[in-house]
Amino acid sequence: MKTVGVWDSGVGGLSVLRALLAELPEVRFVYVADSAFAPYGGRSAEVITERALCLTDALLKKAPLDAMVVACNTATAGAIDALRARHVNLSVVGVEPALKPAAQSSRTGHVGVLATRGTLVSRRYADLVSRTKAAFPNVHFSSQACEGLADAIEQADQAQVKRLCQKAWIDLNGQSPDRAPIDQLVLGCTHYPFARDELEQICGPQVHLIDPAEAVARQARRVLNLPVAKPLTLPCPQPMVEWLDTGNTLALARAARRWIDREAVVQVLPV
Repeated sequence: MKTVGVWDSGVGGLSVLRALLAELPEVRFVYVADSAFAPYGGRSAEVITERALCLTDALLKKAPLDAMVVACNTATAGAIDALRARHVNLSVVGVEPALKPAAQSSRTGHVGVLATRGTLVSRRYADLVSRTKAAFPNVHFSSQACEGLADAIEQADQAQVKRLCQKAWIDLNGQSPDRAPIDQLVLGCTHYPFARDELEQICGPQVHLIDPAEAVARQARRVLNLPVAKPLTLPCPQPMVEWLDTGNTLALARAARRWIDREAVVQVLPV
């Protein structure tokens, strides 16, 4: 059985793990929440890279891996090149805002992106925007940093989540008031799918929300060189998950129960 490590600054990566569990029922997973160092969004790329390298080293000592998924946009933007350079024999899959699918689907030519400040100021994001605009020159991208939203989701503070979503949507639309309305909204942080209900209510039915988790899961299948799953005629046992946290183990256990309907016995991973 192949083993895949999945890590995030906290519980946001559960949105990616949820897709991985559905796509790869034959794989064993090790999920790490780096709650002792969260949130990542306001930290520099250098700090994120140093932490990502330390966290990955600790995870590899704990469990041999066939692949690793960096289930965090901010960490992908700041650290994935360094991770791949250090661990050349390990397939490392990252997460990035799904700009190309959004541009392909947009009818109005206006795509909104919600992400952390760390993602939006990264060179990797700037390069992604540049490549996508070259392929879709008539599409405009408006990007908005959602300060505090990931933390509010971590804390399960629904009132704060709704307030921050409303503010982000207002600020995003205020950037380009003379353009056609946004019809595609890219969720550029793995925490944000857990605010989908609030965002859909605020944005309205004319706006399509795009979550890259399923694309990440399909890429994980490709790098593991596993055949495409066939429809099952019998119930499949739940994939195995080992749960680790660098800090608040109770928060991860509660989030796993709430968002992916899993009972999680969480152990501490010292980093």
